Amino acid sequence: MERPVAEPRTADELAKTLREAIQRLNRRVRQARPIGDLTFSQLSALTSLQLAGALTPRELADVERVQPPTMTKIVGRLEDRGLVARTPHPTDRRQVILAATEQGRAVHAQFESARHAWLAQQLVQLSPDDRDVLSRAAEIMQRVARA
Repeated sequence: MERPVAEPRTADELAKTLREAIQRLNRRVRQARPIGDLTFSQLSALTSLQLAGALTPRELADVERVQPPTMTKIVGRLEDRGLVARTPHPTDRRQVILAATEQGRAVHAQFESARHAWLAQQLVQLSPDDRDVLSRAAEIMQRVARA
């Protein structure tokens, strides 16, 4: 049986409780993935490319908040697996553009599907009232994220 969560009394207490819950849930969702040998860093880079469409290696390093040499290694491994391709930059011959390949998009979709399935399975076990509360909370969190 789960222990009841104390009601936060202030905005600071709610912020701490909410941040910790989001971090724990995010960590658990990230762990729900198909069997494979992609690291979290590689999957994160692939996700960034999937969302952005295409980035320079520097832009990708900035988005992922890693140093360019680290991103070079990550991209190299993704390229070796055929998940990312380089193309010449349209205006700067010294640079390249990175984009997920068709295979990379398919691998990304598999990971997203596994994460979605795990979370849906957890939610189906909740009461309708709890799912309603989470639905309303998700709407509020979307508003907060847009602020």
